[in-house]
Amino acid sequence: MSETDAKAALLAATNETFKDEDIETQRKRLGGVFASDYREQITQATHDTMRNFARSYGDDNPLYVDPYYGRKTRWAGQICPPMIIQVMNRDMRGEKAPKRVPFRGIQVFVSGSATHWYRPVREGDTLYKFGGPESFVEKESAFAGRSFISTNREIHMNQNAEIVAISRTTSVMAERKAARDKKTNAAIEPASYKPEDIAKVDEIYAAEKPRGAEMRYWEDVNIGDQLQPLAKGPLTTTDIILFLCGGYGFHYKPAALRLGYKNRKRIPAFYIPNDQGVPDIAMRLHWDRDWAQANGNPMPYDYGVMRDSWMTHVLTDWMGDDGWLVMMDSTIRKFNYIGDLHVMQGEVTAKRIEGDNHVVEIAVKGVNQRGDTTCMATAVVALPSRDAGPVVLPTPPADLQQNALKLMEIHNRLEAKAQAEA
Repeated sequence: MSETDAKAALLAATNETFKDEDIETQRKRLGGVFASDYREQITQATHDTMRNFARSYGDDNPLYVDPYYGRKTRWAGQICPPMIIQVMNRDMRGEKAPKRVPFRGIQVFVSGSATHWYRPVREGDTLYKFGGPESFVEKESAFAGRSFISTNREIHMNQNAEIVAISRTTSVMAERKAARDKKTNAAIEPASYKPEDIAKVDEIYAAEKPRGAEMRYWEDVNIGDQLQPLAKGPLTTTDIILFLCGGYGFHYKPAALRLGYKNRKRIPAFYIPNDQGVPDIAMRLHWDRDWAQANGNPMPYDYGVMRDSWMTHVLTDWMGDDGWLVMMDSTIRKFNYIGDLHVMQGEVTAKRIEGDNHVVEIAVKGVNQRGDTTCMATAVVALPSRDAGPVVLPTPPADLQQNALKLMEIHNRLEAKAQAEA
């Protein structure tokens, strides 16, 4: 395929627009609650899956990566990093959810999430989830004109039907051609660095470390306290690949070779010819410059969940082994391009007693080398108290816990039946 033909193919693949029938179908799905029949790349927590996911976003906390360290903590074993819920799920048997709306040719950006965590995911746990779309709102955006903001709620539970987390993920859906024609970010130039610039980044990295076993008591924390900054970047294609190796990015079941062929036959619109004429996945805009530019961005960029993981990393490094991340509500407001450097920062903004726990509120943000705050979050962390003792894990909503028990009972019954008939 010639260079001219390759560019023409990329542009042709970006001409899809929102279809009224898809919009109406999506609105009819709102409020439905169904067991997830989708199988993620990872279904069960093992030492390796915990370790690999933590390392995929640069986290070496021994609580997440060492099979023995956690045995001497209150958790009595290795546990998973908070955001592993976004990469781990086993398909659940039960009532089939309505067919998903394909929105062919429409690009989707994760623009934030609100997550509450209730219990750790431990080695041997299998995760399942249920939920559905909560809202679907039309909005005019500076980046791509006509867009839709979609929020999806998911309740994540283990094999015992114990809810481990509840997440609400917000995504922006936009037309590729409109984004390209608007050229909103066209003036952004790739970052470049001198050895002395990298040396300054290395100083931040050298100062980083998880608090670990050193107890951080609620009484010792003051409003205005600054969290240890974390460097993230400069972002490379290797960083993107390693995040995928940790388990993220398999929503559309990308696969290699013969399995890739089968997936292309299943969802042909997800595969767009590259500059050699070979069909390749649409999500390659995270590492393919030509395809990223055809979609309205000057260069490839990260995943929103990667920056959510970075923000939790600031918090878990600070709180130590005995703290508990209760919730985080994040916003991803700008792109994080290949070459961008982020410094993740946090500040204690409030402290209070909530029920059985002593908690602090923390404002987290990521600032890039251009001085842009590209992501931010409000988080609540429960800390041990000298007066009240250790953290008490939060209790999930009773109605959702009942739903979890019912859905797991149905799943187990259907699973046993299928095994008996096999």
